[in-house]
Amino acid sequence: MECQQDKNLASCNCTYEPCDKKGICCDCLNYHLNMRQLPGCCFPAEVEKTWDRSFETFAKLVQEQKV
Repeated sequence: MECQQDKNLASCNCTYEPCDKKGICCDCLNYHLNMRQLPGCCFPAEVEKTWDRSFETFAKLVQEQKV
C-alpha cells in the first residue's frame, strides 16, 4: 500500500514539531502503541498539546464522554 502522507497531514493534529512520523500513520501508531500510548489524533486538541497520550488518559476521556 502506498503511503498518503500529504492527505494524512490534513487531519494530523500532532503538536510535537520535531516529529518525523507526521502523516505516516502506520509508523506513528506503531511508535505510540509500543509506548502504551495512542497517537495525538485520538485526543481532543487541548489534551493532545499536553503530550499525555497514555491509555489511561484516553480511558478517562472516554469515561467523561469527551471522545
